[in-house]
Amino acid sequence: MPGSPGSRTGRPPAQRAVGRPAAAKPPHDNPVLRLYLRLRRAWDRPLTAYYLIFGGSLLITVLGLVMVYSASQITALQLSLPGSYFFRKQAMAALLGGGLLVAAMKMPVKLHRALAYPILAGAVFLMILVQVPGIGVAVNGNQNWIALGGSFQIQPSEFGKLALVLWGADLLARKQDKKLLAQWKHMLVPLVPVAFMLLGLIMLGGDMGTAIILTAILFGLLWLAGAPTRLFAGVLSIAALLGFVLIKSSSNRMARLNCIGATDPGPGDSCWQAVHGIYALASGGLFGSGLGAGVEKWGQLPEAHTDFIFAVTGEELGLAGTLSVLALFAALGYAGIRVAGRTEDPFVRYAAGGVTTWIMAQAVINIGAVLGLLPIAGVPLPLFSYGGSALLPTMFAIGLLIAFARDEPGARAALALRQPRFGRKRGTGGTGSKRSPRSWNTMRRRASAARSSGER
Repeated sequence: MPGSPGSRTGRPPAQRAVGRPAAAKPPHDNPVLRLYLRLRRAWDRPLTAYYLIFGGSLLITVLGLVMVYSASQITALQLSLPGSYFFRKQAMAALLGGGLLVAAMKMPVKLHRALAYPILAGAVFLMILVQVPGIGVAVNGNQNWIALGGSFQIQPSEFGKLALVLWGADLLARKQDKKLLAQWKHMLVPLVPVAFMLLGLIMLGGDMGTAIILTAILFGLLWLAGAPTRLFAGVLSIAALLGFVLIKSSSNRMARLNCIGATDPGPGDSCWQAVHGIYALASGGLFGSGLGAGVEKWGQLPEAHTDFIFAVTGEELGLAGTLSVLALFAALGYAGIRVAGRTEDPFVRYAAGGVTTWIMAQAVINIGAVLGLLPIAGVPLPLFSYGGSALLPTMFAIGLLIAFARDEPGARAALALRQPRFGRKRGTGGTGSKRSPRSWNTMRRRASAARSSGER
């Protein structure tokens, strides 16, 4: 017989195997693609935004407390105060802010909308009190503070940001429900006049940095409301013109503008703070000099624990530390945009977009000034820098974002499916009693799901 006895085709087994093409490798066997798919599935989960906002803001606040303690010790000792003085005040503000965060997280959306007008009225009243002689206090040339007794002060303009976000979101949501936003008059009035009133009260005290943040919030709300390009460009041109006049009319603001990209303190040390911020970042290297081992905070870098705390972070934690902070803010910004984009409630969309614009714009302005890319505006890094007046409204705003993230349809369903592992109620018959029909049906569904997925 031709061929071997065990051959049906008359060809050797090795010869038959030569002509067969190699089996294609399943795409899921690629480790890089498998990792990408797993990350994408995790990124698209309904509770991703909730975890990013809660975890990111918590990590930024905790790391900020650590850096405030490290950056403020020398300043406290120079003022004949205990080394932990500023840290204790910031920790107290963080505890109060945590209470505000939890309260905002538990509030229903209707209550948030009801608080919009009282918060706006209170912020305007306090900003007017700032200009009353004997009540307002000037700090670093800007009269934007009210003394509360002792060493405690409050900056009402920080609460003006929260007021504009809530009130503007409620106003635009009501006009959208009435289909009035298609008319440019209803889109601008009274949102823009009220925002300009807040800007005027802030600029009376000379705080250009906070005015820029408030302007960014206004433009964010107009953008979310679908303002036409011509209308948006017109308001932007007016704001840019006013900003140019305000900067040109102040020698201090012009000096700050001239310090962009400076590498030398210049005549009269006008760029001292900007240059030493760059020195701090440059000396940090990849992993920094070590927590608490920075040298620029020893009297060389002004406002080391407030406006320039990012420079101290770069010196002591290095590039790894600064990139970690940037990554946390990027995650927070992405989560805020995701909440604003996935909701069907217009108020939630405007409020989430306004809060995200506020925090991201303030972070960009602060970090840009430290890097020498923007003029020094004197605004703190949100959730990170020292300052209770800035921390309290910001944490309340983070609570808003968390509440909105939990209120997404997918997130509500995911949270409703969760059951505690301990403390479940047993049947009335004790341990030997039969399981309830509901629990038995749940077990049957889980068992059928396991069989259908190939588990044994």
